[in-house]
Amino acid sequence: MAYVPGVALLAALAVGCSAGADSDANGTDSKAGTPTVTPAPPGKYLTLPAPCRAVPRSTLKDLLPGAAELPGDQQDKVFRGSAAVTYDTDRKVGCSWKADGPNATRSLSIDLERVVSYDPAVSDDDRADTVYAKKEKAAGLSASATPGPPGEKDKKGEASEGSGKAKDPADGDAGATDSADPSPSGSDTGSDSTSGGASTGGTPGSSGSPEEALPSRILDNLGDAAFLQDLPKKAGSTAQHHTVSVVFRTSNVVVTVRYAEQPALVTQVPDGKELQEKAQALARKLAETLSE
Repeated sequence: MAYVPGVALLAALAVGCSAGADSDANGTDSKAGTPTVTPAPPGKYLTLPAPCRAVPRSTLKDLLPGAAELPGDQQDKVFRGSAAVTYDTDRKVGCSWKADGPNATRSLSIDLERVVSYDPAVSDDDRADTVYAKKEKAAGLSASATPGPPGEKDKKGEASEGSGKAKDPADGDAGATDSADPSPSGSDTGSDSTSGGASTGGTPGSSGSPEEALPSRILDNLGDAAFLQDLPKKAGSTAQHHTVSVVFRTSNVVVTVRYAEQPALVTQVPDGKELQEKAQALARKLAETLSE
């Protein structure tokens, strides 16, 4: 009788071990049958720079020549810029500058958007690429647009195979309302018969080449993807307003640079080529700043 409890205990332990082994086997079988979802990698950028400090003062002086005519305190105000109102500065920021000169008013704005995917199967980069592609479509531009002249490709260092594709700026201002402009400007030859684009620029003025700007197009060697949209004055408008937008994506950040000139006189024509070159130079500088 003294040994019975001990035997009963050993028997109970043996049954428990056997049951545990069976449950382990069942557990491993059930886990093996469950599909594993590997989350997509996050984007490179977790924050955004302060936009009004992203453009060096020396660059602003070059882009806003009218500021040089202003007194020191007013210059400081111009170069300080005006920050865009956003609800989440980790996701979207922007800044704008404007300087009135005796001959023209020039304005500049930059917008940076950090894209985050909430779908574990879609990476932040892929989601940002989708945002970028929507901006292209909103401008009415497509891969069939006319590529820029060979000289432009040589400047960039390598010819772009898809340089016939032009895309829109990341802003509603240059969205559907301006989508008709790129197709005339996309007709590459210097024909000045289009509706108010480069056409109105070549005739007035002293030299015949202030408006010899290249059409909207894909840009090489700028971020992961980039394009330029050239928006001369609209047909029927008396103002010689000219805007150039450069949009690029680097990892999960989409950046828009918008640079415009409004001459003081309707007889004056903005130099579209200069606007394009300066907007591109700033965009490349911002891309370098982000990658540091």
